[in-house]
Amino acid sequence: MTAPRAYAIGYLEDVEVGPEIAEYIERIEATLAPYGGRFLVHGGQLVGHEGTWNGDIVILEFPGLAHAQEWYESPEYQAILPLRTEHSTSKVALVEGVPDGHRAADKIPQLFPYRDASAE
Repeated sequence: MTAPRAYAIGYLEDVEVGPEIAEYIERIEATLAPYGGRFLVHGGQLVGHEGTWNGDIVILEFPGLAHAQEWYESPEYQAILPLRTEHSTSKVALVEGVPDGHRAADKIPQLFPYRDASAE
């Protein structure tokens, strides 16, 4: 298995589409490059199956969680961040992905450390 990639996940609502958001979009790409970041999802069509979804989702991929954290905290990204935060309601999280080859059952020992694997 390879080391897990990481993701920045944003959920944006009530976006005031205007010059500030346009500038944010124009400038964000350059902030990603030094940290190996790239867009996976950028407000594409969303089909909600559970709950209410009134916004747009953005997902960025990074080589690892440290890269994602360094990007978010970088002076370059912090300089443009207010262009988004002052013109939208948003939530952002950085999350570590799973290594290649991960299976759902791989999570069981972490969730149930007391479980006797030999009993299966």
